[in-house]
Amino acid sequence: MTTPQVDPTSVEALEQRLGDPWDDANPVGFSQVLAADERGELLDAGEHLLDTFGLGAEFVPVSEGGRLASLPRLISLMRAVFRRDPCLGLGYGASSLIASVNVWTAGTASQRDTVADLLLRKRKLACGYYELAHGNDLARVEFEALPSGDGLLLNGTKQVISNIHRADAVVLFARTQAGTGSRNHSQVLVDLTRAPRDRVTHLPRFRTTGMRGVPLGGVTFRDCPVPSDGVLGTPGQGLETALKSFQVTRVALPGMFQGIVDTGLRTTLQASKTRTVYGRAVTDLPQTRSVLADTFADLLLCDAFTTVAARGVHLLPREASLTTAAVKFLVPRVLMDAMGRLSSVLGARFYLRDGDTAVFQKLLRDLQPVGFGHLARVAGQMTLLPQLPLLARRGWAQP
Repeated sequence: MTTPQVDPTSVEALEQRLGDPWDDANPVGFSQVLAADERGELLDAGEHLLDTFGLGAEFVPVSEGGRLASLPRLISLMRAVFRRDPCLGLGYGASSLIASVNVWTAGTASQRDTVADLLLRKRKLACGYYELAHGNDLARVEFEALPSGDGLLLNGTKQVISNIHRADAVVLFARTQAGTGSRNHSQVLVDLTRAPRDRVTHLPRFRTTGMRGVPLGGVTFRDCPVPSDGVLGTPGQGLETALKSFQVTRVALPGMFQGIVDTGLRTTLQASKTRTVYGRAVTDLPQTRSVLADTFADLLLCDAFTTVAARGVHLLPREASLTTAAVKFLVPRVLMDAMGRLSSVLGARFYLRDGDTAVFQKLLRDLQPVGFGHLARVAGQMTLLPQLPLLARRGWAQP
């Protein structure tokens, strides 16, 4: 009987490459993941493995020469990476997705070719939406890309951008017209390899509790000239482009982060089976069994909700602004609550940095950005609230 061939680009193939997470000899096992976290570095062996797998091609649509055929497939692949190391998931993959989806949404053929080439060559792409002074309020962004001669001049600072120190290009949300109107911002694709070095200053990494290994830094541009053809879409419609892109990322990222709770559940179950309390295995205690079962049910709920919303991006794009906002609002809260309950089962062992539960404390820290990173839960809630009266009227009108 012949063994069926495994698709080398499938989730199963990626899992096989990642190997046994509990094997200390595995260069991408939990022991090495934790060591990299303690150093505040991204795991080199993990990046090499993902390069070999060609993960960058998963962020490039098939029409542009990549392997991105459906959002649910991408989420499944990235969930496997997040299960092993959330820093790899965000630092290697998700940050490039956040940037590139804007190019697929509004970019010209030339811009799409440029970004596709970068990702297919295993290069990095960064994205700078936010500024610390304004949080999720994109309409208040002060970073400028104002017209000057035949091009644009970049001025301002973006404090927190993944991969900015090593990216070949960055998508910047910038003010391209003076004033405070909603049509004064655009997204600009900047080739960092061609930017004058004396006009670009990289800022030190912000110290963070979670995602320590993610290359997270800031950048300041001072009178930095860039071509005007870097603007994505129509000038002044940066906010519209961002909102369209968010319909992809605000369902994709919570879907990927579910891998963290998956590993948290497996770690808790494994530790509970070998620990005894009152002469009984911890897994025999009713409270423990309830927490484990509830967490598994929560994962199923989040998976089902995310899968439906991700498919809806393809099948019902007009409704995606509502469904994906609901995912962003609900799923992160469910995941964080589930992880908190698991920590109560582990007790004092949940924060140990060595031993068989050491990976849990890292996962617990790395999970937190799912609630506020890229697009906060409250932003999803604010997208939902104005639509509720109309949905109620339409729903109640049905017999």
